[in-house]
Amino acid sequence: MSDHDWQAPGGAPAQRPAADAPNSPSAPQPGVPPTAPPLGSPPLGSPPLGTPLGWTPPPKPGLLPLRPLGFGTVLWAPFRVLRRNPAATFGSGLLVQLVSVVATLAVTVPFMLFVFSRVEGATTADADAVLSGAVGGFILLMLVPVVLSLVAGAFLQGVMVVDVASGTLGERLGFGALWKRAAKRIWPLLGWTAMLTGALLVLLAGLVLVVVLAALNDPVTLVIAILLVLLAGLGIAAVAAWLGTKLSLVPSVIVLEGAGIGTAMRRSWRLTDGFFWRTFGTLLLVGFILNIAAQVVVQPVSLIGTILAPLIDPTGTGAAVAILAVTLVVTMILSLLIGAITAVVQAALVAVIYIDLRMRKEGLDLELVRHVEQRDSVPETDPYRAPAPATPPAPVPGATAPDPMWP
Repeated sequence: MSDHDWQAPGGAPAQRPAADAPNSPSAPQPGVPPTAPPLGSPPLGSPPLGTPLGWTPPPKPGLLPLRPLGFGTVLWAPFRVLRRNPAATFGSGLLVQLVSVVATLAVTVPFMLFVFSRVEGATTADADAVLSGAVGGFILLMLVPVVLSLVAGAFLQGVMVVDVASGTLGERLGFGALWKRAAKRIWPLLGWTAMLTGALLVLLAGLVLVVVLAALNDPVTLVIAILLVLLAGLGIAAVAAWLGTKLSLVPSVIVLEGAGIGTAMRRSWRLTDGFFWRTFGTLLLVGFILNIAAQVVVQPVSLIGTILAPLIDPTGTGAAVAILAVTLVVTMILSLLIGAITAVVQAALVAVIYIDLRMRKEGLDLELVRHVEQRDSVPETDPYRAPAPATPPAPVPGATAPDPMWP
């Protein structure tokens, strides 16, 4: 007798369950309403309870992924800033370089022409006095381009911080919008830049003064002074690298958190705690890459001009001068462009490191994700604001204060 011919007692044919679905519910019977699933069971079509879900990567609305960044992301993110918003970023860097070059030429060229005309018309006895006055006047005049460069450099730092912060949220601001936002914090940025420049000038002036005073004595004293200056320079360089790394985030804190110089210095010091070598290595590596790239681009052009000049004009008829002049102009243009790229990338790198460290130490990535998800439905807030200081818990009424002498 086959399985199909077997019947249960009472004459009703038996229903054989499917072998591949031992726990499947029975098919609904005609005229019998379906029963509801028990409470707590997953809805139809959902995976069974206990099934692990797939990993979902954090969102990346713009420049940076909203998570702590890997070393490669930190290293190459500043270069993506140029590609993502080239008109505003490279334009800002080029404007800063042009201001510095034009201001220097506008001050030095007329002054040097004036000095040469005075030296040619002066007698032999007055020539030394004219040259001495020219050196002093040149030093004073160079303060003008230095001040203008400070202002332009401070603006560029603020512009790049704003661009990286807004680009991380998926925004793309134009040239005018970036400079308008950076202008709100220009005075603290100028103060910080002036402090760094002043400290550097004081150190250099002190080292030069030691050598000059030693030169007034015997040659042995001069040699000893030069050796001491070299040793002191190495020590100063090591201390400057340490302080520069610990305080490298000051411009980002000033712009994004609206902090003063002192508060920004303390914040930068705390954020780099535990990440000194990572920050120092990243800054050093990017600077090395930019320097090598600049040499690869500029030096061949200068070398080609130097080689071609005697080959084309071996007799010195004047063609070599034109070749050297063209080479000089091309080299200056390339240096200007490379300098703009270098300034933009280095300023953007500091902003990227700042955002990464805040993600790692303060959970900024969670705040940025919340801001991106809710910015269309809630009033606009600033996700980069400084975290509120932790407040101690309120005392419970009726509880006795612990004895400070006992743990």
